[in-house]
Amino acid sequence: MMATNKHSKLLVCAAGIFVCYFYFGMLQEKITRGQYGDENNREKFTYMFALVFVQCLVNYVFAKTILLTVMKQGEDTTSTLYYFLSALTYLLAMVCSNMALKFVNYPTQVIAKSGKPIPVMILGVLLGKKVYPVRKYLFILLIVVGVALFMYKDGVVAKKQSEEQSSVGELLLLLSLMMDGLTSAVQERMRAEHKTKSGHMMLNMNIWSVIFSGVVILISGELSEFIGFLQRYPYTIWHIGTFSIAGAFGQYFIFLTVAEFGPLPCSIITTTRKFFTVLGSILIFGNNLTPRQWLSTFIVFSGLFLDATYGKDKNKKGTAN
Repeated sequence: MMATNKHSKLLVCAAGIFVCYFYFGMLQEKITRGQYGDENNREKFTYMFALVFVQCLVNYVFAKTILLTVMKQGEDTTSTLYYFLSALTYLLAMVCSNMALKFVNYPTQVIAKSGKPIPVMILGVLLGKKVYPVRKYLFILLIVVGVALFMYKDGVVAKKQSEEQSSVGELLLLLSLMMDGLTSAVQERMRAEHKTKSGHMMLNMNIWSVIFSGVVILISGELSEFIGFLQRYPYTIWHIGTFSIAGAFGQYFIFLTVAEFGPLPCSIITTTRKFFTVLGSILIFGNNLTPRQWLSTFIVFSGLFLDATYGKDKNKKGTAN
């Protein structure tokens, strides 16, 4: 009976991650790559710091509610400096990732971001002096090969402008990955020195991100432009609101999966959901892939799945990617 309940709970967590992040991904592409206005006055959504501000604010409110009602995790002794640094890199990673969607399609973003274990491992070795098993290096190499193959430019490029835009998008994704690596390095220090709980981490990282992004949109004038955009296209309020709520619930299901079943099942679930999100983007938005890109997608997710299943050091506790 206990085993049945545990399996049921795992299925609920997996379904929550799949549904929330699938919806999150589709709305992210719809918001950032959509065309607004009539044929004579087309415009795009360009308010990335405002979008991240709303997202982090919803995450903060969600985390605060969960900590007060469901996941009471006691006193938090983590240094404010760690939260400050991790929030800054976390914010920049999200902004760069969202901005990249102005220049590349969603499958490209997902495949590139699937290379997150690469900077995490490199910075873990350089800053955290961590030691990984040889098989993990092989699995990460497989991911590198797959991402490089996916990003490779064919000999004939239809438009030079398109090539330049793609390069800008790829640079933003590279910066996003670097920020992801720095975030993970700081989080490792937080867990090692203060045993920081997931709820406290989610709460404090998001409130600092709200402060940072709030200052940016106030100083730059993006806030007033963002409000004007919402007034012109009020239906986007629903898209942005549900996008942020889906992301918050997705984070909760990930934390719940790690807490109840460990990082390994969570890594496998999140890797699998990324693949189906790519398929969903192709089917819904018509983002076609070449045979080479299909092959590279298979290589990337094979590397991710192998790393999630066999790449962990069994003598140490890992964390979900």
